[in-house]
Amino acid sequence: MTGCFRRSWVRPAVLVACICALSPALIAGDAAAWVDHQMDDLVALYTHFHQHPELSFQEEQTAERMAEELRAAGCDVTTNVGGHGVVGRLRNGDGPTLMLRSDLDALPVTEETGLPFASQVRAINEDGDNTGVMHACGHDVHMTNLIAVARYLSAHRDEWQGTVLLVGQPAEELGAGAQAMLEDGLFERFPRPDFAVALHVDSFVPAGMVGYRSGYSLANVDSCDITLKGRGGHGAFPQGCIDPIAQAAQLIVDLQTIVSREISALEPAVVTVGSIHGGTKHNVIPDTCHLQLTIRSYSPEVRKHLQEAIRRKALAIAQSFRAPEPVVEFDEGTPSLFNDERLTERLAPVLMEAVGEENVVRADRSMGGEDFSRYGAAGVPIMMYKLGSVTRERLSEYAALGRTPPSLHSSKYYPDIRLTLRTGVVSMTAIVRDLLPVRTP
Repeated sequence: MTGCFRRSWVRPAVLVACICALSPALIAGDAAAWVDHQMDDLVALYTHFHQHPELSFQEEQTAERMAEELRAAGCDVTTNVGGHGVVGRLRNGDGPTLMLRSDLDALPVTEETGLPFASQVRAINEDGDNTGVMHACGHDVHMTNLIAVARYLSAHRDEWQGTVLLVGQPAEELGAGAQAMLEDGLFERFPRPDFAVALHVDSFVPAGMVGYRSGYSLANVDSCDITLKGRGGHGAFPQGCIDPIAQAAQLIVDLQTIVSREISALEPAVVTVGSIHGGTKHNVIPDTCHLQLTIRSYSPEVRKHLQEAIRRKALAIAQSFRAPEPVVEFDEGTPSLFNDERLTERLAPVLMEAVGEENVVRADRSMGGEDFSRYGAAGVPIMMYKLGSVTRERLSEYAALGRTPPSLHSSKYYPDIRLTLRTGVVSMTAIVRDLLPVRTP
């Protein structure tokens, strides 16, 4: 992808000079007026990110552009934190430290939106396959929003006091980037945040609206690989074999009773068998059968119970077949995202004042995952809120057709960018002004 990051719009340094030359009315603290005035430049930046996506831990050019934009906005910038992570520090006197985070990576999805600026990028994924690449999860929106907030804060230093850490994080889609940055000293090399805030686009919340939730918001995300063992042979003589596929069939059904019969109905939990591979031919009983599971939960207790129960049932079925002991391996992914209750309840009225009470909703919990949760697990009060990204008109069109709108990770998902960005910048700058005190002379 070397050389694909062309710039056909105003260079960042020139743009900041233009921002500083705006009329006093637009520099007086009206974030909505400010972002409206900057919208064409922000849309161009969003389009650039959208057209040049990079996969997890491959975000070299994306990080370079993020660093360039943050420097132009007046930040002290450090690159290559936990891979291609970028940290911009915007200092403005004494006061608390607030971390604002965006993710950098895209997905191995071939875009089918039909947009004139649709991604044409292809790359080699972690499995060695050549795949289309797309910002199908809105990280292009998140990056543009973060840069816009940095520009605004730089131009409105009279409205806040303290330090803002603007973090561009790699590899969110793998659930690994936050951990990589933490292990590389994010909270030791830089001021430890007093708060950390992020937003995430939502394809079902109308553009112009935001959603928030206190407490558990997103799930623990774990993976499990089970290799059931048998004794292969001819399919016509099963009595001389131990069939791992028959074991797998019984296990798949039995696993569903964990959630329905061992977990309280008041505790969310999901056990999904997403893949089963075994055998090569109609009349051959194989030696092994491999299952891949995704496991979702909220509390540490339920997370532990699910893992124990999966192992127990796999062993029991193997014993019932007089089969060798299966291999059961867990890969603990992202922890559940717990929005700090005091922080969230403090910021809910701030969001209502910023975008209008009628445009703020209490969001539902989701069994999706987000590694922003790791910053909270590291002891920092966090809050992630949802940013609506599809206009009411477009949502109504889907409803009239009896269809749900394309979800995040869909090859057909795209945001209505102007209203989405306007709401994102207005809401996030309001959060900064609430958490960081007004600058004193």
